[in-house]
Amino acid sequence: MQCYTELTPPTAVTHSLCLPFINAQSNNLVVARASLLQIFTTKSVSAELDKAQNAQLQSFRSAEHYDSRINDDEGLEASFLGGDSLLVRSDRSNYTKLVLIAEFPLSGTITGLARIKSKTTASGGEALLLALKDAKLSMVEWDPEKNSINTTSIHYYEQEDLQGAPWAAPLSHYVNFLAADPGSRCAALKFGSRSLAIVQFKTAEEDIDMDDWDEELDGPKPVKELSTTLANGTSSNEETPYSTSFVLRLPNLDPSLIHPVHLAFLHEYREPTFGILSSTTSPSLVLGRKDQLTYMVFTLDLQQKASTTILSVTGLPQDLFRVIALPAPVGGALLVGTNELIHIDQSGKSHGVGVNQFAKQTTSFSLIDQAELELKLEGCEIEVMSAENGEFLMVLRDGRLAVITFRVDGRIVSGLSVRLIASEVGGSIIPTGVATLSKLNKTCIFAGSEGADSLVVGWTRKQGQSGKRKARLQDPSLDDIDMDDEDMEGLEDEDDLYGEDYVPTKQSANSANTSSGKTGELVFRVHDRLVSIAAIRDFAIGQTTSSKESQANQFGVASDLGFVCACGEGNAGSIAVINREIQPKVIGHFEFPEARGFWTMAAQKPIPKALQGDKAATAIGGEYETSAQHDRYMIVPKVDLDGYETSDVYALTGAGFEALTGTEFEPAAGLTIEAGTMGNYMRIIQVLKTAVHCYDGDFGLTQILPMLDEETGAEPRVDSASIADPFLLLVRDDGSVFIAKIFKNLELEELEKEDSVLTSTKWATGCLYEDRSGIFAGVNSDKGAKTDENILMFLLSKAGALHVYALPDLSKPVYVAEGLPFVPPLLSANYAARRGTAKEIIKEILVADLGDMTSSYPYLIARHDNDDVTIYQPFRIPSTTAQELSTTLQFQKLPNPVLADIPEPPEDDDDDEVRRPTPMRRCDNIGGYKTVFLPGDSPSFILRSSKTLPKVLGLQGGGVRGMSPFHTEGCERGFIYADSKGIARVSQIPIRNTTYADIGMSLKKIPLNTDIHTITHHPPSGIYVVGCDTREPFELPKEDDYHKEWQHEKDLVFKPTVGHGSIKLINPSTWTVIDTIELDPCEIVMCIETINLEVSESTNERKHLITVGTAVSRGEDLPIRGRVLVYDIVTVIPEPGKPETNKKLKLVANEDIPRGAVTALSEIGTQGLMLVAQGQKCMVRGLKEDGTLLPVAFMDMNCYVTTVRELKGTGLCLMADAVKGVWFTGYTEEPYRMVLFGKSSTKLEILTVDFLPDGDELFIVACDSDGGIHILQFDPDHPKSLQGHLLLHRTTFSAGAHPPTRSMLLPRTLPADSEYLTQHNNNSTAATTATNGSDPDSPPAPPSLILFSSPTGALSCLAALSEPQYRRLSFLTGQVMSSLPHYAGLNPKDYRAPVSSGAVGRFPPAVDAGMGRSIVDGALLARWNELGAGRRAEIAGRVGFAGVDEVRDTLREVLGAAGLGYL
Repeated sequence: MQCYTELTPPTAVTHSLCLPFINAQSNNLVVARASLLQIFTTKSVSAELDKAQNAQLQSFRSAEHYDSRINDDEGLEASFLGGDSLLVRSDRSNYTKLVLIAEFPLSGTITGLARIKSKTTASGGEALLLALKDAKLSMVEWDPEKNSINTTSIHYYEQEDLQGAPWAAPLSHYVNFLAADPGSRCAALKFGSRSLAIVQFKTAEEDIDMDDWDEELDGPKPVKELSTTLANGTSSNEETPYSTSFVLRLPNLDPSLIHPVHLAFLHEYREPTFGILSSTTSPSLVLGRKDQLTYMVFTLDLQQKASTTILSVTGLPQDLFRVIALPAPVGGALLVGTNELIHIDQSGKSHGVGVNQFAKQTTSFSLIDQAELELKLEGCEIEVMSAENGEFLMVLRDGRLAVITFRVDGRIVSGLSVRLIASEVGGSIIPTGVATLSKLNKTCIFAGSEGADSLVVGWTRKQGQSGKRKARLQDPSLDDIDMDDEDMEGLEDEDDLYGEDYVPTKQSANSANTSSGKTGELVFRVHDRLVSIAAIRDFAIGQTTSSKESQANQFGVASDLGFVCACGEGNAGSIAVINREIQPKVIGHFEFPEARGFWTMAAQKPIPKALQGDKAATAIGGEYETSAQHDRYMIVPKVDLDGYETSDVYALTGAGFEALTGTEFEPAAGLTIEAGTMGNYMRIIQVLKTAVHCYDGDFGLTQILPMLDEETGAEPRVDSASIADPFLLLVRDDGSVFIAKIFKNLELEELEKEDSVLTSTKWATGCLYEDRSGIFAGVNSDKGAKTDENILMFLLSKAGALHVYALPDLSKPVYVAEGLPFVPPLLSANYAARRGTAKEIIKEILVADLGDMTSSYPYLIARHDNDDVTIYQPFRIPSTTAQELSTTLQFQKLPNPVLADIPEPPEDDDDDEVRRPTPMRRCDNIGGYKTVFLPGDSPSFILRSSKTLPKVLGLQGGGVRGMSPFHTEGCERGFIYADSKGIARVSQIPIRNTTYADIGMSLKKIPLNTDIHTITHHPPSGIYVVGCDTREPFELPKEDDYHKEWQHEKDLVFKPTVGHGSIKLINPSTWTVIDTIELDPCEIVMCIETINLEVSESTNERKHLITVGTAVSRGEDLPIRGRVLVYDIVTVIPEPGKPETNKKLKLVANEDIPRGAVTALSEIGTQGLMLVAQGQKCMVRGLKEDGTLLPVAFMDMNCYVTTVRELKGTGLCLMADAVKGVWFTGYTEEPYRMVLFGKSSTKLEILTVDFLPDGDELFIVACDSDGGIHILQFDPDHPKSLQGHLLLHRTTFSAGAHPPTRSMLLPRTLPADSEYLTQHNNNSTAATTATNGSDPDSPPAPPSLILFSSPTGALSCLAALSEPQYRRLSFLTGQVMSSLPHYAGLNPKDYRAPVSSGAVGRFPPAVDAGMGRSIVDGALLARWNELGAGRRAEIAGRVGFAGVDEVRDTLREVLGAAGLGYL
């Protein structure tokens, strides 16, 4: 059977909500990405700082004007004191950034979010209600003790008895949505055709009259009844935050609610009250009728389960589709239609505005006319900007911004108006429509999108002169600066009061100056973005390497191929280039075979003797700031060919380095274990195996600390070392530790080990960490009161206990955790495992900050002996009493499915050298990331951006012996490393348009700002071809003689739009468009393929040509036509200064198809012909020399062919129909003909189909519109298949929230000792011997897998398993499923089960021959590392593996992108 694995998480944002979730004071944004729930908090960063950091990262990053003087001290001083003050030009506003707190993959598709105020949550924050497809509700809250979410209630409404009539459509066919009462008394889920589930919540206001009870006046207060028992025996006391739920049929509330459209709970009512929009006539009957809709408001009495109608407004326009409840002071509800907006207040009074000329034609309802706006409101989203001012932000489907303003007199709304925001002030910063809007704070909104990056958009108001402070008026250059109301408040006193670290914090929300708020003009800008590759339209695999010159530099560190996809919608259309690993940008490379490590440092030059006193040294050291300082020296430990160990020092130049001579540095002293600076960059420390050498800034030797135990006379060797100024920690080979501190006189002295545990315990490894976040700070101590008070020492004993000391106090540890080798999901001081529980061998620990410029956070990283890493996130349990660290500090294990590679056996010449394990490196700034590098056989970076969890990303190329950050003028924020082949490279992480941690792979996104549908790669030229379209107004055909009435419609102003296609060439060396071909009007590109066609009948020459299928659609009155265009890519003379423009498209053939569009293309057979799906036929055509396409064979099809595929060179074809299932056909060349072999059920809606060869078997993988992946097979010997006329159905697996829409069969890379390969080699040998085959040497079919992409931006793959693998992994998924928590109470098994309703449920996909087998769910297997060591060992033995290592080997072969080694 097969295994389905998800390669990347979904990136499309479908829902969002802002609420205090983590605790009562927090401001959290909850984002739903189909099946992934993410919780963010917001952080304010000054805009000036944000720009400075971006510019500091890379000079080319931003084209904006940037003042270079910010980064160097003299310049900064000059700019403060100089005549043109820097502050005048500075941007004083704040940017709101998102920071991820936690994320949870769900086994369900989120269809709605709602916030519920609850007094019973453990955290004090609000609870979150999730609606899940098709009709499930889960209520979750934050659990501060587990630092995770906790499910408090689950509701299920998919039972048979809750469904409607027997003839009703299945639940998934209805729009089901969630609405919650603003007062948190109840929530409603509308599901099915007309059912409403009401969930009640307990609120503190239930008996409202008792709050003001006065015992003196009213007598003794009545005792509240403690509990009442309900009918089913459960108590109604405060054990649960919710009461029982019930289902209402909407026609029972009011007989006219037969076809509900939308509903929302309204603000400011004492009882839960909702407004509902509905109709008595079915939506299909409205043609020719007008104003059929009714808006009604009902109040619910939850105790009596009864309702009262408050008001009803009839005769509303037919095109209304949404009800939005408006907060006070506007109140009431806003009804949104495609052509108008109508507001209905609490008394039923209505005001409306028509936003285009169709509003008059479609309704007789009285509306103010704003037809000149010419807006289309389909797919728009509306959110509050300022309720006091009556301002609401509307984002249209094309991304334009508009503001809806309500005129409020007292409590009465007297009208509303709409105005578009001009693009000069940010009206077009959102490229395409959004799926959700959530207000983050007073001047900031989150816009989540399914077809583009999701944005945090902020606004400021341009103030008039009168609004500014008198103090600032003297400077006329200030007039054009955008100011927040809040920034006005503290403007005079901010200037000189604070140091340069000062970041202005947000004022509280009520400090807004609302009176002046309405006057200024709004200016919008983007504050932050969540990168998305969602709505993947098509993808191609091809070369992504650039020009020839850089190829020499990139040799060995660039992947063979890249995954290039066309993604995004509308103007957000872009190309995403994805690689599995980080491809470093090499600045220089050279042979350096003897290097075994690198340490770069920025040391300070020694102070002249005249200045030397104690005070001067500290004063100068204090002023010296190295953050912008380039590295000056590099120490390199070396091992020469004879195994002789030395160390050398080099001086760094622009992009390289040169040997430094004439200093007191001793190369022959031995191999450097660790090096760095101490004493505020005044001393260079070099740790050798036998001693510690201290040098001044010019490498003058100042001190030697030998490793000598004075009592025993032993000389222990140093194994590992860690430096955190002013402390030094050494762990030695006899298990002892040495802790030293550098004092004011810059002398390094050993500290007394007061705690007897420090001397008696044998230590394995340790590290020092400077705690800047205060997470490890004791309760009593101030956060980092002194600079050296926040240094912590983490030590791991050989027995596996983790001890934490707060230096310089060595009398007792502040925290001890015994359980680290068991790698439990939650590590605490009191964690205890059963005796005999299996342990992991941890060879190294490191505590380091991971993050980017916006936010960083400490993590504990444990490295195992097999090079896997476990990442722990420390968190504190909030406690009211001041408690010790041991009770409040816990470590939570983060998911990390990445498994390290198997080390390659060393080559013969290295055998005599003992391989020292290279320790992990903490890097403070590489390309803007605070990261940790893991050297060794599978070199990786652990990267985290502020919007992601830490991810382990491999570095492209071989093993790495040593690495160090490298920050010089020629290589800013880069790194230097030596690989196992002895080549050293100075390189950078590419950061322009490139992100890493967002999808756990290297992702480069190139915007094209147009809608892209298809993409293909042309291997001979290395060029990519994309099919795009733009929307244009539709003109009625002039030449039509039959429709005389069309002449009257030529004066239409507000015309419908149609696509106008174009074909673009993209050169991957610069990723720019180098050639464009516009198609005819109304013609769009349906498919583009690179096909190896025969171009000459005499010489049989073949050529890779670009074949394009198009459709010409000119309205529903004229038939659809199509064209097949064949292009060659030819070399031309490039434009001056643009060497990449040396290729153009040349037309080879142009064939008109009179009936039907060309929807799919494929190569077929062995003679260089192509298969064309044209309308209801599939034809095989050959290219003739006169440029025509000659048809040679055909097959009649059904409705609309979505995909055609051929198993390369065999003539076996698959054709998928959009409504009629899959056809399996064969094609023969002598004579030319097509034969139908077998069909699936004719009730399947197939989006894509592919072959999956598995050894001697051939499977057909078909993906339907519900997300089902069907495995079909052709077997004429099976009795049920009617001699093969019907395909056999082996199994179905649901892809859930990520239905595959595109697929591609790709070769699979497997390790040589793979179990799958050995199994198939054995099978094929047995088969050849059995049949006495004529060619016993014929190799078995190469292994392959299918890569899927989905509209949510998730990539996944399906790979075949051998029989033993399948059996053990099936058992393993069951065991993992029962051992892990499932968020929101969802069942992964049910989530992956095939859809039971709909066409697929009623009609099986083909003749059932499944034998109870199913596809293995790789998403569950990927969570294997979340289990503790003991549980893993127990499960591995139970399901038939030899041990945990064998599970690890199998998972590494099956999971992740391991099978795509060439990407």
